[in-house]
Amino acid sequence: MKLAIIGGGSTYTPELIDGFIRNRDVLPVDELWLIDPSEERRRLVGAMAQRMFARGGHPGVVHATDDLVAGVADADAVLFQLRVGGQQARHGDETWPHEAGVIGQETTGPGGFAKALRTVPVVLDAAEQVRRYAKPGAWIIDFTNPVGIVTRALLTHGHRAIGLCNVAIGFQRRFAARFDVAPSAVRLDHVGLNHLTWERGVHVEGRGDVLPELLSTDLPELAQEVDLPAPLLTLQQAVPSYYLRYYYAHETVLREQLLEPTRAEVVQEVERALLAKYADPGIDTKPEELQRRGGAFYSEAAIDVLLSLTADRGDVQVLDVLNDGTLPFLPDDHVIEVPARIGAHGAAPLPVAPLPDDVRGLIADVAGYERLALDAAVHGGRDRVLHAMWSHPLVRDFDRAERLTDLLLAANAQHLAWA
Repeated sequence: MKLAIIGGGSTYTPELIDGFIRNRDVLPVDELWLIDPSEERRRLVGAMAQRMFARGGHPGVVHATDDLVAGVADADAVLFQLRVGGQQARHGDETWPHEAGVIGQETTGPGGFAKALRTVPVVLDAAEQVRRYAKPGAWIIDFTNPVGIVTRALLTHGHRAIGLCNVAIGFQRRFAARFDVAPSAVRLDHVGLNHLTWERGVHVEGRGDVLPELLSTDLPELAQEVDLPAPLLTLQQAVPSYYLRYYYAHETVLREQLLEPTRAEVVQEVERALLAKYADPGIDTKPEELQRRGGAFYSEAAIDVLLSLTADRGDVQVLDVLNDGTLPFLPDDHVIEVPARIGAHGAAPLPVAPLPDDVRGLIADVAGYERLALDAAVHGGRDRVLHAMWSHPLVRDFDRAERLTDLLLAANAQHLAWA
């Protein structure tokens, strides 16, 4: 099988390589093409990947290129993990919103909106090349943030795409370790939009739903992990993802951000260390520093999706898929993040229990913003940007939205063809 990774020069990539090595008997990757515009990253990450394959006895051949057509030609599947503007643009997403009194974050709020505007046109252009040159029926697996908006862009334009996030698999692994069972023995009632999700049930084989028990015995630890007040978890009878902190503790997060280095600055330091390791011809296993890069369990999640698509396993995974009536208060063509049954023909969401008013209301609110954001990303124009910005629940105030729109356009002019 030929697999292509757009954004293959990412320091994440050795995580995937490690997963390919461990699963080589069931996922026969003969050719791996790493596509990236950075010559340095192609050289360093490509060489590291080939050394890891050799060390692990994997027969696959690694190619690194900036030629998108050559990279995706006759590919069986293509992974998208690109970052338009790199960490420098991310640093902007995490700082310029502060000038208007709003949190800065690369997937949520005004910063996440900026990332969507930069990313969607590039992703759609790349997807057209996949449609034209990859094998008929090749799947696109999107790990590019903001995953919900990007995946909906792909699906709206007729591409065979599935969105992927590592939040659910992280919770699954956490609860599996808590009850000393295999991850496959844990099933989550995970619901929401990408980076706006709640665990409303934790089903462990032989024990049933253990969430009430966890909220009783493990409440302080769970609250600490998601960095939210324990009474909030008790009131919701759910475990919100860490990303809900940007909504439920906005002012606290904003104060913290004004005093701390940005995540982009931290990641840049980690990436410098990783690239130095990748440059060492004596290193052929993934470095420990990779654990600090973020994206925990990404390789497991991505490989699970690939295995299910290629082997038609028909198993259940948490994915970003079309709503299709699952959440009746959202349009069918919106992208939600829920358990879905996945096989060779794609993924279909499983039924979801009715949601409480507060959860349903926030999901609907953010979904409205996401639809406006995608319209702005595809068609451009300051008015569309302003409309989406104003609609975001972290903004609302019109004068603030105008200020944030001006800040966004000034910081991202080089990445927006219409600006």
